[in-house]
Amino acid sequence: MRPLLALAILFLINIDSTTALMRQVLGEHAVIDARRVPLDAGDAARVRVGGLTYLGGVVLDSPDPAFGGFSAMQLAGDRFTLVSDNGNVVRFRMGPDWRIREPAFGDLPGGPGTGWKKEQRDSESLAWDPVSGRIWIGFERYNAIYRYDAALSRVEASAQPPAMADWSKAGGPESMTRLRNGHFLVISETSRPDGAPDARIGLRFAGDPTAPGARPVRFGYVPPPGYDPTDIAELPDGRLLVLNRRLSLPGLFTAKLTVIDLHGVRVGGVVRGVEIATLEAPLLHDNFEALAVTREGDATIVWIASDDNLEVWERSLLLKFRLDRLP
Repeated sequence: MRPLLALAILFLINIDSTTALMRQVLGEHAVIDARRVPLDAGDAARVRVGGLTYLGGVVLDSPDPAFGGFSAMQLAGDRFTLVSDNGNVVRFRMGPDWRIREPAFGDLPGGPGTGWKKEQRDSESLAWDPVSGRIWIGFERYNAIYRYDAALSRVEASAQPPAMADWSKAGGPESMTRLRNGHFLVISETSRPDGAPDARIGLRFAGDPTAPGARPVRFGYVPPPGYDPTDIAELPDGRLLVLNRRLSLPGLFTAKLTVIDLHGVRVGGVVRGVEIATLEAPLLHDNFEALAVTREGDATIVWIASDDNLEVWERSLLLKFRLDRLP
């Protein structure tokens, strides 16, 4: 029965990701519940996974039926912004007590198309400038990048970069980050460079990817076998942390975190990720798609969030780790 159930789940995921569904929009009344979860339900004392130490985490829930589907995340102090693949925006504050404060629901003010269909707000990645507060969102099915103001109240600019024009509709700009030097990195979930079938196409923009005439440099990223990249963030030492996800039978979703170093990688070159942690049973595992790296004193903090696909058998997890060891 388990294999049949897993096959049915895979079928439903495929239908949901390919059908032109009407978009679900959050209501105005923002209610969010946060329930603490251990890293290992069978061993509450377990906190180590690879080079990470688990500092805690929560399952996020809400009575609003549109709540969930989180694919990208921004952190500024104790202020969280989660963006879903429906174009919904969830904001709240959360401190060391893991209690939700000042919850707010919103909607991206613009994007590809009219926004009536889910595919027109399939927002999968986020980058932001901590100085100006501006936010960039990557839209998968249109291979587009939109720039918004800090409040996510209006669109300032948009582009469909020619370098992304031939990316598959279901494998577009899944991962994006703004580096401290002002460069932007974008990695496709599934599109592969010619001659490197195990790699994914990556682009490095020297500045704002929505600026007229922006021309990126191409590289290739090789994820762990069977995995696809879902988000990327810069580490304090300038290397990049990549979140990778696999959907398979019978375990369904598992995730691996890898580190890459683009220094010295030539134009068109390929870089392979070095694994530092794996999230799989009996540990917390789900459809992890959102990644953020912050600092607390001298500690590097890694936040991971999951996309529950608005399905009852998945969860919206928000997990916090300390990065203790790098290759």
